[in-house]
Amino acid sequence: MKKQLTLCVIINAVIIISLSVYAFLIPAGMMIHDLRDPGLYSDKMPHCVFRWHRALSPKYEKWARLRVESKAATKLTTENISGTEWPVFGSVFYLWATESLQEAYKENPKLVSSAPKEYARGAIEQATALVADPNHASWVKDHWGDAYLEKENLFYRMLLISGLTSYQKLTGNKKYEELLYNQVESLSNELDASPYGLLDDYPGQCYPVDILPAIAAIRRADTVLGTDHSEFAARAIRGFQETRLDEDTGLPAYFVDSRTGRAKDGARGVGLSFMLIWAPELWPETAQDWYAKYEEQFWQQGLLSAGFREYPKDVDVGWFALNDVDAGPVIGSYGAGASAFGIGAARAMGRFDHASALAAQAIVGTWPLPNGTLLGPRFLSNISDAPYLGEAAVLFAFTRMPVNIEGVIEQVNLPVSVYIGILVFVVLGSFEVLATIFRTRRIHKCNTKHYVPAARLQVLIWVALIITAVLVWMISSVCIGLIILLTVQLIPFRLKKRSHIACAAINAPKSKA
Repeated sequence: MKKQLTLCVIINAVIIISLSVYAFLIPAGMMIHDLRDPGLYSDKMPHCVFRWHRALSPKYEKWARLRVESKAATKLTTENISGTEWPVFGSVFYLWATESLQEAYKENPKLVSSAPKEYARGAIEQATALVADPNHASWVKDHWGDAYLEKENLFYRMLLISGLTSYQKLTGNKKYEELLYNQVESLSNELDASPYGLLDDYPGQCYPVDILPAIAAIRRADTVLGTDHSEFAARAIRGFQETRLDEDTGLPAYFVDSRTGRAKDGARGVGLSFMLIWAPELWPETAQDWYAKYEEQFWQQGLLSAGFREYPKDVDVGWFALNDVDAGPVIGSYGAGASAFGIGAARAMGRFDHASALAAQAIVGTWPLPNGTLLGPRFLSNISDAPYLGEAAVLFAFTRMPVNIEGVIEQVNLPVSVYIGILVFVVLGSFEVLATIFRTRRIHKCNTKHYVPAARLQVLIWVALIITAVLVWMISSVCIGLIILLTVQLIPFRLKKRSHIACAAINAPKSKA
């Protein structure tokens, strides 16, 4: 039995060392490799996004299919914002990212071994099926009734148009074309006929952050439908002028009254970052003006970190504040959503000085695992209803390509937090590896000081848990499998002998009588 117990201890040590290497040391190496990618500092597609996308695609395909089949969306209330909005939003993020990666592949097939639209065909189909699924419109039906596709409801209809457009571009399949055409025409006509170029997302709630990408979505749909809404888009800028602007910053307000055309809130980082992803392709000169004001009043950079604030510099929100679910927390005045979407905005504007600093911090924050999982964004997602929202959003932001190019960065000065983050991974991983080795040696050397109660039973339980962990890890859930593996570390359980002598005395040679 002593040999079996020793084997348990050694295998436990191997597990901990392997997990430390897997979760800390290899990710640190991956971060260093990705930070050397020229695509982060120029108008090229970063190589890392192809790896992320390839890893995410089969998981997204399986999740989206099961999500639609389960009809879980019909059981959620309108108060559950992340549970209702994020599955659809995340699927559109995924489709937007796939579309951009496919375009990059067409320009340079050497970037990846096979076309994104080919290896991700199943995920494209299932993500689009979720976007078009009437059950996933349950929450907007509660707001707008059966006419939810015929009046206002701008946010959902923007997502619908965007997802179906990407699908038709990627696959060439026209099975959703009638629905797409009807939505493009009805939404553009309704926006055009509105008094101020504004429509509500939900009754009494109008957010320009959704209106601008809706206009861009209509223009993008023109490329697959053969329609032309250029004149509509030119007129639509009225929704972002005069009283629709924040008086203090001169930038589009986050919240407005669609009936009076007046701002009801100031400008906010998360809204400006998302709008500036799309503005350059609609109104280039206006986008340049907005970005200059955004940089002046919201960009914050120091030795340690860099990013966009959620509120202007003259608004003090302290070191930490919980914001709404879409904007995320404010940490040190930096807005989580503002800085995340800021990667896409800066790339679209050709501002690689901003984009590189934001992307470098994001790469460390993603906590990339060797299997392609981005652990940081996964933690920030809705585990039950939209587990891949974070990873899809990161893909979306990193795959935005410049509309206005200011040039490649010659010298890169990354925030110190990037280097500190990598150092933390290296130190934690190395410490745990060395600590496990020393702990195992100490257990072996001082084994006579302790005894293992019910040793045979403990070994049987240990073997059962190891087998269960491996099966769960491979078949069901990596997270649950990991928890079981960590639980295994408690076995074999030892008790200290009531009477013992020191290890040194025990191990000393006995004198002959």
